[in-house]
Amino acid sequence: MSDKKKSKVKDLFKDDVVDTQASGEPHYEQPHVKGFDGASYEPEEAVKTDDVDVGTMEDVEAIMRKYDRESNTRLWDGKAKIAVDILMALFSAYSIYATLWSRASEEVRLPIFVGCMIILGYLTYPASKKHVKVNSLPWYDVVLMLVGAGAFFYYAIMYDSLSQLLTSPIKMTPLYVVIGIIGILSLVELCRRCVGLPILCVAAVLLIYTFASGKSLNAVIHALFYSRDGVFNSPVTVCAKFIVVFIIFGAFLERTGIANFFIDLANSVAGSASGGPAKVAVVASALEGMVSGSSVANTVGSGSITIPLMKKTGYKPEFAGAVEAAASTGGQIMPPIMGAAAFLMTEYVLEPYSQIAVQAILPAILYFLGIFIAVHLEAQKNGLRGIPRAELPKFTELVKKVYLLAPLVILIYLVSSSTRSIQVSASIAIVVAVIASLFDKENRITPKRFFEALAAGARGTITVAVACGIAGIIAGCITVTGLGSKLITAVINFSGGNVFIGLLLTMVCCIILGMGVPTTANYCIMATTCAPILNELGVNLVAAHFFVFYFGIVADITPPVALAAYAGSAIAKSNPMKTGVQATKLAIGAFIVPYVFAMNPQMLFIGATAGDIVVICITAVLGMFGVAVAMNGFLYVKLHWYTRIGFMAGGLLLLVPGIETDIAGLAILIVLTVLTRALRYKLEPKPQE
Repeated sequence: MSDKKKSKVKDLFKDDVVDTQASGEPHYEQPHVKGFDGASYEPEEAVKTDDVDVGTMEDVEAIMRKYDRESNTRLWDGKAKIAVDILMALFSAYSIYATLWSRASEEVRLPIFVGCMIILGYLTYPASKKHVKVNSLPWYDVVLMLVGAGAFFYYAIMYDSLSQLLTSPIKMTPLYVVIGIIGILSLVELCRRCVGLPILCVAAVLLIYTFASGKSLNAVIHALFYSRDGVFNSPVTVCAKFIVVFIIFGAFLERTGIANFFIDLANSVAGSASGGPAKVAVVASALEGMVSGSSVANTVGSGSITIPLMKKTGYKPEFAGAVEAAASTGGQIMPPIMGAAAFLMTEYVLEPYSQIAVQAILPAILYFLGIFIAVHLEAQKNGLRGIPRAELPKFTELVKKVYLLAPLVILIYLVSSSTRSIQVSASIAIVVAVIASLFDKENRITPKRFFEALAAGARGTITVAVACGIAGIIAGCITVTGLGSKLITAVINFSGGNVFIGLLLTMVCCIILGMGVPTTANYCIMATTCAPILNELGVNLVAAHFFVFYFGIVADITPPVALAAYAGSAIAKSNPMKTGVQATKLAIGAFIVPYVFAMNPQMLFIGATAGDIVVICITAVLGMFGVAVAMNGFLYVKLHWYTRIGFMAGGLLLLVPGIETDIAGLAILIVLTVLTRALRYKLEPKPQE
């Protein structure tokens, strides 16, 4: 588990270490729980452990080590840990310098960036989870690290002479071919360790196809290593230029205590409502997701508080874990950051960031609205209550900490107004985050925390950068072979030109390719392989990219590889697969809304007037209500299957922009709602005279 995930769990699970058992490993008692005022309470004063079976940090780490490659990290301690942290911090400092002030060409900076990632990656991720020992770095990892990084550094140092020599594959000598092979293989092995096999399987198939199509080894290595069509394609370019600074910004922002502020704010707003803890999970995850780049870290962070409270309120374990997983995954589609994919999207669709962020607003709101309505209906169905107001944080007290939002406000303003470049805006936001932390004694960013934030930023960059590099290889193979046009032709022929069938096929591909892949790299793969197909089928370019982005993201909650759902199940002590299925049902908005804006991009405010936008927002909200009722099967009373179909039909009609569908959908929802309310009134016991 990455430092970011661990720190969240450690902050929220205050485990007491007692006598070691026979195994020699520390034994953890049930955790203390941090109260809403920030103080530590005994279990009987907060979440009573005899009432609720809560997973510990060990449970979370165990299940994530089983399913999540990123969680299998080396164990460094003492001086070795300090040395590794110093390297991490130096890399973050270098990255900020390179993005802001370096005058070196990208052909020099990008190989240096990837070479540094190779070093830090092999220092962080072992060959397998069986090889995790304290302060252990096997000789073969040292060799892989040095020769792999050396290949990229050699390219950067010798670029001036290489650029004249390697103008075509014909001029490549065996030495340059070997250097290219070493660089690519070291990147591939690191990807296997920290990202997983799905993305490598795609790359392997495309490489085999590339060689089978008649391309020579020299041509392939030239394209994938020595040109801008391969490893150094746009994904790595954007990662080195923008994403790394935002990951560092997230590490600093996390240390200001903003995550706890979001949870307290959500409790203040929704905690006392029916089934309050579940609604808190939805609101808090939406807020935290605005700055988080990981659905798993989001699940572990806020779920450590919300899931035990949901279980205590009366929600079933599978439902509690699913709510947090679905809401946390939705955080990746929430503007303004969107897991940093928003900045990549600007490169692919050539639209300003501010426009991308605005277009993402309504679909994200509908996603969270669907989950919010579902948890409300579940609470109504089971008669669940909220948290007493006396136990909730007071809004007037939270207002005093509104300064924590200053970094986000400054960032959004600078980027949206184009006052500064994206990387400069993120750097300024880091400075603002440090200043904002000075007003809070508990979360003040001291020199030590400053150093820790830099180190954490570098660690968070590794998996994203490595996956972006492999995504570049995938893009390079498609470019070299001309496979893109062939895939487009094949899908069009298979679908018969039917857009809906094309969307359905693309959805399946996105979910499969997105399994276990970080948000940003996930989008890189989808944008390269799937979005052009939809665009050729007639789908608006922006809508096509949003479509593949959404379905790549929901892979985190779609079984069989549903990492966010598995993290939630570890805390909820629930069945991982059932939790994943439940999370998929809750996230129904992510499976419906993309089809709507792909078929009619007005939902993304494309080609819509101000009047159209108002109507679309109102009808979309009502439509999401109908869909949520249909999925939950309850509104005033338990619904029959045919009534649920009616609500689903009405909801879908309202989601599709158009006056005829809006009128029909609204009429269906009004009639069914009135009928179910009348049935509830009829079934209510009459008062005794």
